[in-house]
Amino acid sequence: MRVTVNLPDDLAAQLDNLQNQLPQILQLGLRELNATPQVGFSGFADILEFLAGLPTPEEILALRPSTTLQAQISELLEKSRSTGLSQDEERLWQSYEYLEHVVRIAKAKAHIKLQLSQPQ
Repeated sequence: MRVTVNLPDDLAAQLDNLQNQLPQILQLGLRELNATPQVGFSGFADILEFLAGLPTPEEILALRPSTTLQAQISELLEKSRSTGLSQDEERLWQSYEYLEHVVRIAKAKAHIKLQLSQPQ
């Protein structure tokens, strides 16, 4: 199927070099968009929106993935160990690794902030 979309110039420029990957980008975006809300965080957008809301250090330290997100990560990890990942799955895995890195940085800074705020 052929689809024509009008995009802002800055977004079009970002996608220009990724034309061959557009189906995968759309698939991942739709998967994230259709994620069912639940306790915990179901994906990238939820976590980034949470962090953008400037939570307290305690809230950051309590941050955990949803059971659905944890199951997806566990499934990819198991598949990586057994049969290997497809190209799309490898990209998804790398995205999860990056998201984990961002959350670890946030948690480390929250921990430091809490330590500095406690009376000596």
